[in-house]
Amino acid sequence: MRAAAVQLTSTTDKDRNLETAERLVREAATRGAQLVVLPEKWPLLGSPDELRAGAETLDGPALALARSLAAELGVDLIAGSLSLREDDRERLANASVHVGPDGEDRAIYRKLHMFDVEVDGQTYRESDAEEPGDEVVVTTAGDGVEVGMSVCYDLRFPELYRALAVRGARVIAVPSAFTLATTRDHWEVLLRARAIEDQCFVVAANQVGEPAPGLRTGGRSMIVNPWGIVLSQAPDFETFILADLDFDRLRGIRAKLPSLANRQPDAYRWPMEARA
Repeated sequence: MRAAAVQLTSTTDKDRNLETAERLVREAATRGAQLVVLPEKWPLLGSPDELRAGAETLDGPALALARSLAAELGVDLIAGSLSLREDDRERLANASVHVGPDGEDRAIYRKLHMFDVEVDGQTYRESDAEEPGDEVVVTTAGDGVEVGMSVCYDLRFPELYRALAVRGARVIAVPSAFTLATTRDHWEVLLRARAIEDQCFVVAANQVGEPAPGLRTGGRSMIVNPWGIVLSQAPDFETFILADLDFDRLRGIRAKLPSLANRQPDAYRWPMEARA
């Protein structure tokens, strides 16, 4: 399977964001991509108020475009994430949707971990506009390729990625808007660690540049193999990257270094709360 990660500088100009995403998805498909991953908040990225104003339903223009592209190009499209408005939720969901080559939704994942942190002197409060999901999601792409779904800050929670691997994921998608500071210091380390720990391919599509005043994202989208080798990495502008995912290589790694098979889950005891 050939995979692509699309890197964008999404802003509050939704028309421009959708046009750029469409162009890069088309180019990636022309280059043979069968699985394409867009970044977090690809239709619109901005402040909590701007996210609320630009939020969409499942029938909105962003996912309509994703479905149309996937069907026309015959690709599995992980439509990054978007601010999703749903009738049964008080706040928005940060939702990632897998659209199959038939243009139909295969899975919806709502980001579990809210980015409520202080980084490089700036405070982020994702929960001001959004609420977490409550489900681990593995979907199926191509000829039975299991894909685990995650979004951005989820990357810091290895238990989620282990749950995806135990549920059968061989590829994990990481649409992101990692900050500039954390991209420079943590991004590659975390991506490679998750790939090594869970013996999966990791396809990570990041935002790049300054989509809004005070919001700087780091780029360097990557595709990593189950041995932790970076197969492809993006430069710091809007583009896409490609890599061929060799599942024979994955099977060989899991057979010779069977860390997933050697787990001892009955011995693990999770405390109810972590000490800060």
